[in-house]
Amino acid sequence: MKIFAASLLLAFTGVMVAATAPDQTAPVPRKAPEFVFNMQDGKQLLLSSYKGKVVAIAFMFTTCSHCQAFAPVLATIQRDYAAKGVQVLGCVVDEGAKEGLANFAALYAKNAYPVGWNLQVTALEFLKHPPSKPFYVPSMAFVDRNGMIRAQFIGNDESFFTDQDKNVRAELDKILNGTAGAKPAVKSVTKAVESKVKK
Repeated sequence: MKIFAASLLLAFTGVMVAATAPDQTAPVPRKAPEFVFNMQDGKQLLLSSYKGKVVAIAFMFTTCSHCQAFAPVLATIQRDYAAKGVQVLGCVVDEGAKEGLANFAALYAKNAYPVGWNLQVTALEFLKHPPSKPFYVPSMAFVDRNGMIRAQFIGNDESFFTDQDKNVRAELDKILNGTAGAKPAVKSVTKAVESKVKK
């Protein structure tokens, strides 16, 4: 599966270009800033209202075919993980997000989880993604029960988005099991290097 990208310049024209290599993501873990989801009914949903839950946020375009395919995957994950204290949230951030929100939420997200809209620049600030670099969708951020971003993936990361269902579940499991952000065993790596040197 190919992941497609939309730069800030091209996003407003609806033109999509093929991605090549994943962008560098911001360091994690880090404190999640407040984020506002503007809902269909005109109300605002705050990320902070889900403190105490594990939150998976998907940033998508209403017109992106990959996002349209990804949204129902998240609907299934929401159903499977709701009892574990997980909340999936969607945020559409393309130029026509406000107008396309209702159709996207019903047709693709299956109204299985809240989907709101916001400006693309606001999403970039949340993800600490440089505005000068292309922004690829769908993108994801995973927030733990204490409001810390434990992992995030920009849409051209094929190692993550090629098997979306499996990898989203794996990230959620890491947070639920308390292993998200765990450091690798340095000693074992050192031993392996030493053994190669001796040979």
